[in-house]
Amino acid sequence: FTVNRVDAKTEKKHSDLWLAHVDTGALQQFTYGDYSDTHPRWSPDGSAIAFLSNRKDEKQMQLYVLPLLGGEARPVSDMTGSFAGFEWSPDGKQFVTQFRKKDEAAIEREEDPKKKELGIVSRHITSLRYKGDGAGYLPAEKFHIWTVDADSGAGTQLTDGEFDETEPHWSPDGKNILFVSNRHPQWELNPFEMELYLIPAAGGEMQQLESHHGRKNAASFSPDGQFIAYLGAPAGDWYRNTRLYIVPTTGGGSREVTGHHDLTLSSESLTDTASGTTATRPTWSNDGRFITTITSRNGCQQLRKFSVEDGSFEIVIDEPGAVLSFNFNADQSKIAYLWGSMEMTEQLHLLDVASGDIKALTSFNQALFDEIEWGEVEEVWFTGKDGNDLQGWILKPPGFDPNQTYPSILEIHGGPMAQYGRYFMHEFHFLAASGYVVYFSNPRGGQGYGEAHLRAIMNQWGTVDYDDVMSWADYVEQQPYIDKDRMGVTGGSYGGYMTTLIIGKTDRFKAAVPQRLVSNLISFYGSSDMNWSTEGLIGDNTQPWNNLEGYWKQSPISYIGNAKTPTLVIHSEMDYRCDREQGEQVFAALQRMGVESEMVLFPGESHGLSRGGRTDRRVQRLSHILRWFEKYLK
Repeated sequence: FTVNRVDAKTEKKHSDLWLAHVDTGALQQFTYGDYSDTHPRWSPDGSAIAFLSNRKDEKQMQLYVLPLLGGEARPVSDMTGSFAGFEWSPDGKQFVTQFRKKDEAAIEREEDPKKKELGIVSRHITSLRYKGDGAGYLPAEKFHIWTVDADSGAGTQLTDGEFDETEPHWSPDGKNILFVSNRHPQWELNPFEMELYLIPAAGGEMQQLESHHGRKNAASFSPDGQFIAYLGAPAGDWYRNTRLYIVPTTGGGSREVTGHHDLTLSSESLTDTASGTTATRPTWSNDGRFITTITSRNGCQQLRKFSVEDGSFEIVIDEPGAVLSFNFNADQSKIAYLWGSMEMTEQLHLLDVASGDIKALTSFNQALFDEIEWGEVEEVWFTGKDGNDLQGWILKPPGFDPNQTYPSILEIHGGPMAQYGRYFMHEFHFLAASGYVVYFSNPRGGQGYGEAHLRAIMNQWGTVDYDDVMSWADYVEQQPYIDKDRMGVTGGSYGGYMTTLIIGKTDRFKAAVPQRLVSNLISFYGSSDMNWSTEGLIGDNTQPWNNLEGYWKQSPISYIGNAKTPTLVIHSEMDYRCDREQGEQVFAALQRMGVESEMVLFPGESHGLSRGGRTDRRVQRLSHILRWFEKYLK
């Protein structure tokens, strides 16, 4: 497994590989140095570990193999471009990888001193998908499927062309490779045209498998190679539960296994201590009768085992927290899994399947956490304006005294198709430790409560979701320890959208901090890396120029003329998801109206600043949030 760390002097992030001995619980650091060692993968015979590392060139990852018994890591690949994961072949002689070559123009700039000094002269853009948050402006080259010889490092490109091919996966016999690709001539405008393909590992013609129309990812072969399980959802819009499907490798169409459960088979829980984990493919039982995968429900993430025959399930892990990724041992008697909870950052746990016994294999940060006094968390179910059941959590300050009154901060999650819950949020504990009651919930539009809850805000953002957020504030405000005159509100992304909407609709909060926000859905259509995808989220599948009223009435900026709340706008300068112009519009309006307001911009940071940005900037962001609330709530 990988352990991440930050060099406090340089602010650079590094990662090392570690081993956990499941019988003894002993931990062993496996790689050292100021590198990024990531994506460790056991060889089929268990004698070596392959991984990606930038140890030769800080800006270029390569494949390495390190014997389990020790020695130096051996470089395998020598390729110029970007790797996106890899797998060993069943016989251990090759790797399959998703790889994108570096653009020729970029290579020329690096090799020519004058061109390197001058930098990019212009960007010639011909595709609607030309930028990605955290990735910047996208290169012309696409991701393709390659095999790499494990001994010589020789690479063989199996696919080419104008489309991305992703998530390669070996067949059990090693003869074929499965992957996902959208090969529609107008793929930028047709995101639901993802298809499953097989291609011979030795090269040759690809074969498309007949499957449902809609999203697809995380495909995996059955042990006998006769079937493929994958995750997906029907086409049409984004407000859908992720389901489990099965398709024969010989053709015949896919079968939906889990749709009748009104359950999403996806990781939806939010945190600010990790920038994301690699999705675990659905895992078949050795006899091919069951499939195990992650589900999100009621603020937690469980591990469930589904019957291939009828979709019935049993819950394998259902503790108050989040299963983030998992892996079985060879005989499937044990499951190692990454576990996150409200009380601790992500740790590695081990489940004995037969007995149900769970033991923690790692306790990184435990010594630090033991030195800190933590606030208590109360889980609450309450009733919304429409009589709907809603779930929330109240985090109280350390040393909480029920006979005192406290200032409070309402936190609103992003997405909106995500969930808050039993998962560590540093920001929440930081604010609670500063003397605030911090409360958060999952209003309609979020995941984890069924499709009716999820689809309730489709094409009507800022309506029932706003009602749910206000119902939550009403509930908390009624608690005897809440000072009604010292209530604040904050949130990021969609949470920033809702925070901005709130200050335009009510002045009940005495301070607000909208972050990485959406304010104007008309301009958002053109400035976001999502661009036209907003049609299916808030536009009733129409464009702004054909539905100005619909886009405008769902835009917080349309209510900003009523704002009176002192507001701090926080945005990243390189946010390509919610462009900084969204925050600038709010700041300009507030300044023009004379509302107390400030704006903080973070250079070089993306939409993911709060969980993946440079550490000193993450610290300063929290300091600004606290400063604002201290000024107006204390």
